[in-house]
This record gives sequence, structure tokens and C-alpha cells, in this order.
Amino acid sequence: MSKTFDRYSSIIFLVLGIGIIVESTKISTSSYGSNVGPDVFPKVLGALLIILSCRLFYETFKYVNKGKNKESLDYKRFLVILVSAILYALLLETLGYVITTFLFLTISFQVMQKGGWLKTLLISGAFSYGIYFLFVEVLEGTLPGFPTWFS
Repeated sequence: MSKTFDRYSSIIFLVLGIGIIVESTKISTSSYGSNVGPDVFPKVLGALLIILSCRLFYETFKYVNKGKNKESLDYKRFLVILVSAILYALLLETLGYVITTFLFLTISFQVMQKGGWLKTLLISGAFSYGIYFLFVEVLEGTLPGFPTWFS
């Protein structure tokens, strides 16, 4: 992108990250049947957003002007990922975490780089089930499981 856009977006993401952390302190620290409270994930994401926005702001000082190189925007890819993200949010409770995350990641990987289906399916499956297992079994948290008609 451009240096100006990246600088402004990094400042916006920094403020957003701080806001997420501040607002997540208002969430209860524990939930029923879970050792990991609902406030942990937003705090981690907010901290990650702050770190990445600082990194982006730092990187803007390294940009080299190469003249007028305009990149064309790829609206088709953007819309496919946007629609799949909306469907992910809508179907999460119905289909469960593992299935919806697997489908979302598979679609997103294929939109970003076509081909390599085996690698896409392996990474999507391992990530979906791995995060589910880590969060539900190891950390004893709760995520939407598999649908009742699936088991």
C-alpha cells in the first residue's frame, strides 16, 4: 500500500487495540464450566493488534519511493472472503467451531492462492481441530462443538 495509508491505519489499529483491551476488562473473568474466562481472548487479541500496529508504523519509515506504482485492487477476492467471514459468523453455532473454521480457512486459502488442495485441506483441518482441542481439552474452555446430527 502507500506510506500514508499504512501510517494512518497503524494509528487506527493501535487505538482499536487499546480500546479492545480496555473494554475487555469489563467482561467477567470466569464463565460457567470453564477455567478460561471470556476476557482472556479479547485481551490477547488487543495486545496482538497493538504489537502489529506498532510494527506497521515502524515499517513505514523503511519505505522506498518507487514512483507512481499503483496496484489494482482485487474486489472479487475481497468480496469472497468477506462473504465467507459473514457466513462463518452466522453458521458457527449451527455447524460448530471445527467445521465452520475448516470451511472458512479452506475457502480463504484457495482465494489467496489457487491450487495446492492437499496442503490447504491438511492445514485447515489441523488448525481447526488443533485449536479446538487446545482450547476445549487443555484449557478447559468452551467452543461450539460438532452439530448433533453429525455424531
